[in-house]
Amino acid sequence: MKNVLLIGMGKFGQTLGEKLINMGNDVMIVDKDEDVINALAPKYTGALIANCMNADNLKAMDVASYDVCVVAMGDDFQSSLEITSILKDLGAKFVISRADTDIQRKFLFRVGADEVIYPNRDIAEKLAVKLNSQNVFDYIEIDNEYSVFEIAVPPRWNGKTLVDINPRGKHGLNVLLIKKGKNIVPSPGPNYVFEDGDHILAFGATEKILAFTNKNAK
Repeated sequence: MKNVLLIGMGKFGQTLGEKLINMGNDVMIVDKDEDVINALAPKYTGALIANCMNADNLKAMDVASYDVCVVAMGDDFQSSLEITSILKDLGAKFVISRADTDIQRKFLFRVGADEVIYPNRDIAEKLAVKLNSQNVFDYIEIDNEYSVFEIAVPPRWNGKTLVDINPRGKHGLNVLLIKKGKNIVPSPGPNYVFEDGDHILAFGATEKILAFTNKNAK
């Protein structure tokens, strides 16, 4: 469980906040819109109406006491930039800021952001992968080279064991677990027999996995 300061309660901030609360985190939300805060306050650990462009307002929040500070605003980059900088000056342990362009991302890192999230790009990339690949249900990019993919098992795998298929040796797929509907088979053994409807969570080089899942892959 983490103690999170979440600044900016637009659509993205609200979605993030709800997820964090549902996962058991303590979340303090902040926005300058009184109506937004009044509507959301009952759901959260704490809520504050404040203009975070004011360094005194941020200082009063004791930002250094939070595990993570998230600057979730997407409609006012200048404010996001200045708030990120002030948070770091006030000793924030870890600041995550939102960007909508590569240039914004670069500037946020320059003023001290520890991590920059890029929701619009991430959504577009995930959609592009799904549209261009066969049987990809989800994926998480680990870095520029490696990812974790959820993939439907090809029909030709049905009835064969993991050692028969040898996905790691033949396709560069390191099988982490197998999903069978709502059930999970973690760290499947070499004698696991694949069945129709199985999904695998596989880690590996993104290019290799995409080659495997591409519509034209054999």
